[in-house]
Amino acid sequence: MVGCVPNRLFLILIFVHLFLLSSGVLAQRPVPLLPSEAPPVLAPKLQKELGKALEALRVEKPADARSHLDVLHRSAPDDVDVNFLFGIYSAEMNDWVHAKSYWKKVLDRAPSHLSALLSLGQAIMREDRSAEAAQYLNRAVEAEPTSWRAHALLADACLRQGLLDESIKHADRALELGHGQAEIVQPVLAQALHLHGELERAVQVLRAYLQDHPADASATKQLENFRVSLGLADEPLPTLGSASLSPQPVLATSALLPSNWLPPDIDERVPPVEPGVACNLEEVMEKSGMRIQEFIANVDQFTATEAVAHESVNKWGFPSHPTKFEFNYLVSIKKNRLGLLTVDEYRDSHYLPAKFPDGIATTGLPALVLIFHPSYVQNFKFSCEGLARTKAGPAWQIYFRQRPDKPNTIRTYQIGADGPVYPVALKGRAWIAADTFQIVRLETDLIDPLPAIRLVADHAAIEYGPVHFEAPNLHMWLPQIAEVHYDWRGRRSHRRHSFRNYLLFSVDEKQRISAPKADSRDDNEMTGEESKPAASEPTAAAPGGGIAGGGIA
Repeated sequence: MVGCVPNRLFLILIFVHLFLLSSGVLAQRPVPLLPSEAPPVLAPKLQKELGKALEALRVEKPADARSHLDVLHRSAPDDVDVNFLFGIYSAEMNDWVHAKSYWKKVLDRAPSHLSALLSLGQAIMREDRSAEAAQYLNRAVEAEPTSWRAHALLADACLRQGLLDESIKHADRALELGHGQAEIVQPVLAQALHLHGELERAVQVLRAYLQDHPADASATKQLENFRVSLGLADEPLPTLGSASLSPQPVLATSALLPSNWLPPDIDERVPPVEPGVACNLEEVMEKSGMRIQEFIANVDQFTATEAVAHESVNKWGFPSHPTKFEFNYLVSIKKNRLGLLTVDEYRDSHYLPAKFPDGIATTGLPALVLIFHPSYVQNFKFSCEGLARTKAGPAWQIYFRQRPDKPNTIRTYQIGADGPVYPVALKGRAWIAADTFQIVRLETDLIDPLPAIRLVADHAAIEYGPVHFEAPNLHMWLPQIAEVHYDWRGRRSHRRHSFRNYLLFSVDEKQRISAPKADSRDDNEMTGEESKPAASEPTAAAPGGGIAGGGIA
């Protein structure tokens, strides 16, 4: 990958029609607290201090973080994570000299520490030393080629040096990798395009950006000046010359703080794929859709024994002792008179949603794959990221995102049994076996939080595995392991679901399914889940209201 190498200094700077998925979410186990290169060496007590410092910094309370950081620094002055957080604390206190010193100390011990490289690059860029900053940002791209943040910051640094081709290349790559999250790089891309002489595309990029960020006054002025250059307006607006940028880098330093309990967002990075392998997206979508149709044609209902382990997560990101329970679980998949699919789920009657931990029942696992059903694919934008190598074998890695011009029919949320319904747009990634075109893993996230019901996060991941239907010799791929992380009304939770003892009911027979064939996949390699209320009960009935779900049209 070609980096940004300066050659001159140029400072420019519903219940909808198909009753599906609802509130719970699934996800993989959290990644380590921070992107250290070495495993954690802190004692458990110090790990808690680290978590408290991190959460205080995430909510912009540096004074609260300081006491925890002091305890950590006295006991572990050379720890990578401690020094990284002390750098963030110093930056939030506007002490950039010490911030840079802490991040350099991190890089002395962990030269490929992504967050330290990005933080130090940003700090140096604030001082109008973009060529020096680019050295660290090039290292960040080399350390993590699929980090959209690294490409976005490098695009900014290249633009400030007048390296327009490199700036455009890295900005385009950031947008490709980060999707909606990377929209903040669009003004940088537009400026580089403008200076490169591509005025029409520059205007298009800024218009797209302002559709989602209409309050950005700087971008509005930038667009008007571009329109003047094209002869579409009378005179330029003041305060924004054609070759000036904000002195602030494109990303805030605080944005680099990870969560110590929630898995990374789908758009944070793209998992690695095999280089140079062509992907036929049309074929993958067609054949995976056929597998979904085959499943629905062969199965009316199935049952399973479901085991759940629930952990409540406190404000510092630490889980409670797990609560474990088990129940019988039934799923019914049918077509209604209009030919639309309906998916209903039932659990033992003594497991009403209000009796679930936090008053929220997780449902919707069997329905999530219907995103790939031919009847519903038009509501999403799909892209093939390449061929991934998993322990289950080669799999096509498919990114999907709700289209803004189509209805959000996959997931809705409802407060109480008769409360208002809130549709939610989803994004995610699926891994589809290259030989059978079965979905072997699927992950989802919210595109945006839902402030109306204080839903901050809903991260889902499901791992599917083969089960064998003995009588007509059918192989079905059904959920095996699912993990859920959600943050709703200040309640943070993690759930792990596992399924066994499958029974299938086809149109005219009932057969017991053999246990899923053992494979070598790690539970943490690809895991997850989703939710929808059973027909006879709301998905959640917590005190003062709960969450329930709707479905697909």
